[in-house]
Amino acid sequence: MAAAAAPWGRQWGEARALGRAVRMLQRLEEQCGDPRLASSPPSLRDLLPRLAQLLRQVAHARRAAGGGGPEGPGGARDFLIVYLHNLEAKSRQVAALLPPRGGKSANDELFREGSRLRRQLAKLALIFSYMHAELGALFPKGKYCGHTYQLTKAPAHTFWREHCGARCVLPWAEFESLLCTCHPVESGSTALALRSTINLTCSGHVSVFEFDIFTRLFRPWPTLLKNWQLLAVNHPGYMAFLTYDEVQARLQTYRDKPGSYIFRPSCTRLGQWAIGYVSSDGSILQTIPLNKPLFQALLDGQKEGFYLYPDGKNHNPDLTELYQMEPHPYIRVSEEQLQLYWAMDSTFELCKICAESNKDVKIEPCGHLLCSRCLAAWQVVSSAPPLAPQLNVSPAKSQLKVVPLALPRLQGPFSFPRIKTVALAPWQITSSPQAREGATGNS
Repeated sequence: MAAAAAPWGRQWGEARALGRAVRMLQRLEEQCGDPRLASSPPSLRDLLPRLAQLLRQVAHARRAAGGGGPEGPGGARDFLIVYLHNLEAKSRQVAALLPPRGGKSANDELFREGSRLRRQLAKLALIFSYMHAELGALFPKGKYCGHTYQLTKAPAHTFWREHCGARCVLPWAEFESLLCTCHPVESGSTALALRSTINLTCSGHVSVFEFDIFTRLFRPWPTLLKNWQLLAVNHPGYMAFLTYDEVQARLQTYRDKPGSYIFRPSCTRLGQWAIGYVSSDGSILQTIPLNKPLFQALLDGQKEGFYLYPDGKNHNPDLTELYQMEPHPYIRVSEEQLQLYWAMDSTFELCKICAESNKDVKIEPCGHLLCSRCLAAWQVVSSAPPLAPQLNVSPAKSQLKVVPLALPRLQGPFSFPRIKTVALAPWQITSSPQAREGATGNS
């Protein structure tokens, strides 16, 4: 009897913790009402109600499931314990900075752009945005899917599932020891710096979502930590926990030095980089390079005269060593096949839905190609919407069959340069019509 009651006791305790977290966020939202606290994304005034709503959905889904589902070590329950504890700690830090509810007294420093208190508040807003994204990724619409979460990069996904199994979260110390099996980490300050880079939510744990973001930012996988060392630890242009407005303010100092630049993880497009730079006319622009590693974007920008002085400094680090020097094999295609792909305006390996991951799934009988991640996201919805706007199909799920992706063996007299073959991706190219550099805006 006691054993049967235990799950209900845990469920009741979890429901109370979720409800307490929602009420805490509501109180914080009231404290953020002063219009002088408005800022560029991420804004606490926008984040807090969205996070509270997502927590309500989680509570509803957990209550409806009656405590069932995957609940092993590192599963939904363990994640929520870590998450809610961290959320409470960060909420107290925000509450200590904000004016009290119903009161008008506040430290004037909080409302002064660039002040120490305003900087602390901006960093906490970034952490809350990461926490919101993490909860939404592992509990889409409140339903737990951390045990089936698909990491964007195939080698990273393989590493996590082989070493961490179905867990979606684990303590930093354990994660560090597992990572060392394929990417050795120096102890001391280097390990601490790596922890602060990976653990975006500052919880002392690493989630599969955080590892996904890290491996997207510092790809490719074979040189993951080397990339991180050169781009984050040693590079003077790297800025962690900066918002769009803060980048604009920092680069104001270098408006008379065109080519000055800094880069940071994007606030609104997690897993991508945002680069701010001073243009030749003194304007400050920010761009998100798509479909290429950061080091390649920086090297390309250096050749074009955009990224010359990291944080205004005259020495621009040499990143050419990050290029993999091994020769890439060519794929030979017939002229007919080449003309066909040109007519399709194809990005070859990229999934047409997300334009980020490689195609690795084929749907029958329609024959559409997409990535596993988009397929998993599509399969969890209650109805069957079209796979993508341009595909113009909406088959019933019962009629669909997922089969391994089998692409034609391309042979013929036509040489197709600069395409290399890699595992799990039939083709790889460096740019596409959907992924051009130079789009500006809040990022």
